[in-house]
Amino acid sequence: MVRSIQEGVLMSSSSSSTTSNNTDSDDSLSPSASTKSFVLGTIRPPITGAYKPLAVLSAHVGSVSSLALCGEFLLSASQGKDIIVWQQPDLKIFAKFGQGDGSVKALVSVGSKVFTAHQDSRIRVWKVSRRNSENAFRLVDTLPTTKDYLGKFMKQSNYVQTRRNHKRLWIEHADSISCLAVHAGIIYSGSWDKTLKVWRLSDLKCLESIKAHDDAINGLVAGDGRVYSASADGKIKIWGKEKRKQNESALSSSSSSSLHVLKATLEGRAEVSVNSVVVSGDGKWVYGGGSDGFVMGWEKGERGGDLEEWRSAFEMKGHKMAVLCMCVVGEMVCSGSADKSIGLWRREKSGILCKFGVIDGHEGPVKCLQASPNNVGAGFMLYSGGLDKSLRVWWVPKHDNLEEKKQSFKTLLMQKV
Repeated sequence: MVRSIQEGVLMSSSSSSTTSNNTDSDDSLSPSASTKSFVLGTIRPPITGAYKPLAVLSAHVGSVSSLALCGEFLLSASQGKDIIVWQQPDLKIFAKFGQGDGSVKALVSVGSKVFTAHQDSRIRVWKVSRRNSENAFRLVDTLPTTKDYLGKFMKQSNYVQTRRNHKRLWIEHADSISCLAVHAGIIYSGSWDKTLKVWRLSDLKCLESIKAHDDAINGLVAGDGRVYSASADGKIKIWGKEKRKQNESALSSSSSSSLHVLKATLEGRAEVSVNSVVVSGDGKWVYGGGSDGFVMGWEKGERGGDLEEWRSAFEMKGHKMAVLCMCVVGEMVCSGSADKSIGLWRREKSGILCKFGVIDGHEGPVKCLQASPNNVGAGFMLYSGGLDKSLRVWWVPKHDNLEEKKQSFKTLLMQKV
């Protein structure tokens, strides 16, 4: 394992010494014609074949669909209806849970609870207890809760038509839940039914249901009072809270004092699904990954008011096939693709992303990424899950200077001893 880390550092060091003046570079890394003059100066040849996995974990019976960190544990969910708990740092299996509850599409961890989204349109809530592995993750509720159902099912106005001759309560999703996000005491769920639902963590009550998009919602991220939704309709929408008006008629709980309203719509590439969305730490940049392999960026303007001003700043062909997932680590962005690779991007001072590395190794599309917020040496741990049913662990340096990398690796070795 140590040798793998060393090979990754040395290979990436030598690869990064090439210059970026060659105009005959791979077309897959070139920006679109409309933005070439704006982006070309930031492109460097990416490092390929430079990173080796520290571990390859293959305990799932189906494709790995979602990853999350939960204290000392790494959680991985599968299309095969199972969730595995890996004990860090040695990544041995600590427990398994969720078997038989339907294909798992997404999971998030907050406090002592884990929320899992399923193909059966339900969200399951698990209580975390570290006393023993047999019952460490115990199912305590399902969303919508029984209490929520009983409070609404006898009132006709609480029903919405989901398809011809079929109605559901507005608190229910009508199709698979594809993504989850948690922020400031709220959990958000996005679904293939095109709606975004808002749930209160304290009592698990559904507060709002928003008809957010014209097609399936593929990704969510929340932070700084905003929630960002990415959709197959080619748009990313930004939602913010506003105080409820007295005559408000939206589908929402009467106990909610505020509603989410549309703040901005970010247009992607024509007829291209936006599969993932991430936001910079300062909230001034939004990045999205498209089904055509492009990575796009939007910059926030200075204008205030009810609607925020955002401008499309760049778009770059980052992968040969669709971008399926993204994650942010400080000034770096990682993108997973159907081309089986992970792209490593650095955010320049201008906000534009520069692709500086490529991680290969998966034998199928990379479906999910999770980065550790803690530094290991001068890098970070990156976890990736794929349709090849494997979970892979990588160490990624945060810079590509040769001497700094050697020192970072020495530090990492000392920590491993």
